[in-house]
Amino acid sequence: MLFLVPTPIGNLGDMTLRALEVLKSADVIGAEDTRHSGHLLRHFGIEKPLVSYHEHNEARRTQELMERLKRGENVAIISDAGMPGISDPGARLLSACIDAALPYTVLPGPSALITAIIGSGFPADAFYYGGFLPPKSGGRQRELEAAAQRQETSVFYESPHRLLKTLEAAVAALGERPVCVARELTKTFEEYRIGTSTELLAHYTAHPPKGEMAFLVRGLTAREWRNRA
Repeated sequence: MLFLVPTPIGNLGDMTLRALEVLKSADVIGAEDTRHSGHLLRHFGIEKPLVSYHEHNEARRTQELMERLKRGENVAIISDAGMPGISDPGARLLSACIDAALPYTVLPGPSALITAIIGSGFPADAFYYGGFLPPKSGGRQRELEAAAQRQETSVFYESPHRLLKTLEAAVAALGERPVCVARELTKTFEEYRIGTSTELLAHYTAHPPKGEMAFLVRGLTAREWRNRA
């Protein structure tokens, strides 16, 4: 059986009891980075065969793991942090299981996406998730302009070395719309910084950002939606 197992996005105390049970009972664990995951498994005293499963070998490794699943083995997939399949490997193997009518399950657990939405204070009843913002300026600008026209909260992942460029583009695309940078979630220096793009650009220009982060754009209010051009 295939198990997609979420792992902590920062605080190891967020590992669930069920996730530990599954990893201890797995015949093999596919990990995005075996070195990173090796530290996690050793922390919890888990010794199981570990194989790499990342974007560069996902196609080949999916075939290998499918053979093990067909033999009735238990295969667990974990990423470096959070939920496999959300901007991390896992979706290809899950699709292969569905096509082959093989059993699978997805464990609930840590997710930077959901944590960032709730922590921003922006409406969470409906939202748009865009993955990582495009690294090229044209694609980034188009994504931000589309976010400016949504009623739903927009959520993107971003890297610290591109955040200033994103905020510069957001100043033009979003104007005074509230945005949030959710950084280092569940870790010691966790931060939710909320304001206009101009305000956040000034802050992170003076204080260069570090760590994993999400960038959120508040959706149009009902009045803004009615009055949009």
